[in-house]
Amino acid sequence: MAGSFRERPDRPSAPDLVWVGGHRGLEADLVRDAGIRCRRLALRSLRTVDVSVHAVLDPIRLAASVPQAAAILAAERPAAILTTGGYVAVPVLLAAAPMRIPVVLWEGNAVPGRAVRATARLANALAVSYESAGRALASARVPTYLTGTPIRDVTAISRDEARSRLDLPADRPTILIFGGSQAVRRFNAAVAAALPRLVERVTVVHVTGESAYAAALTEREKLPADARGRYRPYPFLRDDMLAALVATDLVVGRAGSSTLAEVAALGIPSVIVPYPHAGAHQGANAAILAEAGAARIVPDEAFDADALVAATDLLFNEPARAAMAEAALRLGRPGAAEAVAALVIALAERRPLPAVETIEAIARGRAA
Repeated sequence: MAGSFRERPDRPSAPDLVWVGGHRGLEADLVRDAGIRCRRLALRSLRTVDVSVHAVLDPIRLAASVPQAAAILAAERPAAILTTGGYVAVPVLLAAAPMRIPVVLWEGNAVPGRAVRATARLANALAVSYESAGRALASARVPTYLTGTPIRDVTAISRDEARSRLDLPADRPTILIFGGSQAVRRFNAAVAAALPRLVERVTVVHVTGESAYAAALTEREKLPADARGRYRPYPFLRDDMLAALVATDLVVGRAGSSTLAEVAALGIPSVIVPYPHAGAHQGANAAILAEAGAARIVPDEAFDADALVAATDLLFNEPARAAMAEAALRLGRPGAAEAVAALVIALAERRPLPAVETIEAIARGRAA
């Protein structure tokens, strides 16, 4: 996303970017690694509904974060704000309103979260990944654009380059399996139980998470010597995740907005196992792809070794695989980051917002 602001040929210089976040998670390190200045609020991001001392402390932190956000905005004097609308964004949006700082709010889920629904009316423009989100936020009466989810440049590496980088054999199809950060143990257990059957059919690229990587290496050593090269476990694939996606023939994973956006943009058939918690957002996201014919859904409680092996049947049914790939491409919006950036820059420069058709063309990657 940052690259879409920095690499614009229509601007003589790149804007100064500042990230405002909360005190939780890896975002501070990731943001600084990207060369972006980071300011942090007292607020935590909310990722649990468990009853704890934080149920009392979080409202106090929220109240304290509003003047803190106001001080940051007064010091930074931003021309515009882009927010993903989470809980941490609430004090920033409350502080920005009286300062008349224009805001683009992006919602990546099919069903908007509570914080987004509560603050959407404070934005000057809404960017959504799914039409259903736009309908859900219609009461805010804010110009709304279907941009899709900002993703990395999926044309940055070719399939041949990607397969070479990961040293994948060319004589059999490849499946990429990853569960993300939420409940990855179910994926790891299914792979371990299915592994001998999987490597008879496909090459397996498996993102295990750091804690399960050693166990995955042990499982690989149990395979016959001539099959071990067909199982490629990784603790994570931060720098090579795009290469893994480009190189694969089928993705089995969760239904995070960014994951689904990249899968669609690349035209990859997928078997999705939605994470059943966190407001069931992932189920709604996955349903969009499944209804379009781009993915198949396996409920979390039904995902096991047999379900994983059955998923690979898609790779040996060429008509079904091709139809799913085509359906995924129809949903893809590879230019989403540029589309969102166009909205932010228009507001920052106090220009009229672009036409809906213009943003649609940019998001689809069809703008001149």
